[in-house]
Amino acid sequence: MKKLLSLAAMLIAALSLQAQDSLMFRKIYDEALTNGKGYEALRYLCKNIGPRLSGSPNAQKAVDWGKKLMESYGFDRVYLQEVMVPHWVRGAKEEAAIIDGKTRIPVPIAALGMSVATPASGITANVIEVHSLKELETLGESAIKGKIVFFNRPFNPRFIETGDGYSDAGDQRFMGPAVAAKYGAVAAIVRSLTPDINDYPHTGGTLSTPGVKAIPAAAISTQAAEKLSRMLKLRKLPLIKFWFKQNCQTLPDEKSYNVIGELTGTENPNKFITVGGHLDSWDLAEGAHDDGTGIVQSAEALRIFKALGYRPKNSVRAVFFMNEENGHKGGLKYAEEAAKNKEEHIAAIESDFGGFTPRGFTFDGLPAATLEKINKEWKPLFVPYYSDRLTAGFSGTDIEPLRETVPSVALIGFLPDSQRYFDIHHTPTDVFENVSKRELELGSASMAALIYLIDQHGLK
Repeated sequence: MKKLLSLAAMLIAALSLQAQDSLMFRKIYDEALTNGKGYEALRYLCKNIGPRLSGSPNAQKAVDWGKKLMESYGFDRVYLQEVMVPHWVRGAKEEAAIIDGKTRIPVPIAALGMSVATPASGITANVIEVHSLKELETLGESAIKGKIVFFNRPFNPRFIETGDGYSDAGDQRFMGPAVAAKYGAVAAIVRSLTPDINDYPHTGGTLSTPGVKAIPAAAISTQAAEKLSRMLKLRKLPLIKFWFKQNCQTLPDEKSYNVIGELTGTENPNKFITVGGHLDSWDLAEGAHDDGTGIVQSAEALRIFKALGYRPKNSVRAVFFMNEENGHKGGLKYAEEAAKNKEEHIAAIESDFGGFTPRGFTFDGLPAATLEKINKEWKPLFVPYYSDRLTAGFSGTDIEPLRETVPSVALIGFLPDSQRYFDIHHTPTDVFENVSKRELELGSASMAALIYLIDQHGLK
């Protein structure tokens, strides 16, 4: 009988706790949807500051803005964390490209981040098309030397999550130009990393190989890539040449900052739950979805707690990381300082997949049993808000370094609907007008709700 009574008491307590959590969820979503501040904060960031590539004057303006924003929300502590970052510039003159066959066809182009410039008059060479790094290596120097390598592997449309398509196609942009240089290529052009066929070239970072002279590297639009590929396949035409010109350069590193706001824990002030996104953006547009939405959602999660009078047991931080796009120095610095200060991090959540409709969260490296428990206990709470996909997966570039310096931390990625993200990712169309206010607010609420659950119940 005592055992039965004990089990009954435990069941009643569990149901009561679940009801309490459900009520808190409703309060969080109500605050986000009726009093949300994130959309107007994003408008200011995009329209009054705009593009903010690391090391630029606009990046510093964004740092100043971010600090003032979090101070205006009344967080317990707001401060800057100094970090040295790369300073790459696209250059003032217009970039241009031409497919030179029987007729000369201008095509859109954008230098890849950290690329070198072409000669002042541009660069012209015959084109060789490849679809993988392995194919490039198989062809070798005899086929590659003196040519422009054209990487033309498209997104695989069979992936349901477009992030998987990005990962699958991404090595040709990240590493392709460096490998092409090793085999004597004079330049590289890369099909933009998007499933959409349009005329917007997608920029993004590329790497170089120590000891190998870097070559100019640029992205061409998917529509231009399709056109160039078709022309190369028409055997009746003479060899196709390609000309392009870009004016980019890498300047000395600049001092910049991560911006950090904190609500101090009432029970465990030295244990931390971090939520963040990256403050820098590429220079072609306003960096609205990448990653302005992640920035304002992270700050909004803490603001919601303040508005509801919720005092977390553990300290909760919103971090605006600097330099995710072309160096990841902000994430590395945050992890370094966490280890130096012997901070215990319970969890770190990153929002860097756009501000679209929330679907759930990805948990990076959690034991299967823990993830099963999370789904059993927490999934029902998220179901009414359509954010109940709690699955294993990649978390985020800025929080990943914590894995090495704070091994106990759980790494989590915010997972919005991915279908439209890579249509605008790293393009001139990543602007404020392409963000939905309601989708943004739902994402802020989802992130706040997860932080609340971790704060109350932990992840063990």
